[in-house]
Amino acid sequence: MVDDLWTRVDDYLCGTLLPPDPVLDAALARSAAAGLPPIAVAPNQGRMLNLLARIHGARRILEIGTLGGYSSIWLARALPPDGRLVTLEYDPRHAEVARENLATAGLDGVVEVRVGAALDTLPGLVGEPFDLVFLDADKENNPAYVQWALRLTRPGSVIVADNVVRAGAVADPGSTSPVVAGIRAMHEMIAAEPRLAATAVQTVGAKGHDGFTLALVLG
Repeated sequence: MVDDLWTRVDDYLCGTLLPPDPVLDAALARSAAAGLPPIAVAPNQGRMLNLLARIHGARRILEIGTLGGYSSIWLARALPPDGRLVTLEYDPRHAEVARENLATAGLDGVVEVRVGAALDTLPGLVGEPFDLVFLDADKENNPAYVQWALRLTRPGSVIVADNVVRAGAVADPGSTSPVVAGIRAMHEMIAAEPRLAATAVQTVGAKGHDGFTLALVLG
């Protein structure tokens, strides 16, 4: 359940630190009008992704889970002029909305939307490594996505996995949810992976009680 205080704090933080952005607002409105689920990252979380990419100096970004392209816009805006973002989306309708939003944002020449199951499209990305990978798709496949992220990155690259707390359900070892099982398996895999150093942070806000995992590729 979303606490009204959490929402008011988010409203204050976003209203104070984030300037008005008609392009991002239009992307959310277009997504809602198209019937996409309202599960895009919150504005302050979008800014965090943007800042992570800028701090890291990312030139190539991979996103798994496009939805309407809201987080894609935040990430793509962090890229240098010769940067590139590849985003993978399972649903063709979602991909169509995302392409419209990216074109309106002037980023259609920077972002490539690939349609299909990510585990089918990821093999086509083997080659030049990515500097940052953002995982925001079906959580059941998170362990496989992290394995692919390791294959598609290099030492110094960053991996971010969203929605990993699930209102605290991640702490329940007896959960029968495939989503929770996928997230727990991902964390266990990361903990056993010597090529990764990671942490996870739980968050509260307008999107409820959730969190993200942040990992650095060591080798």
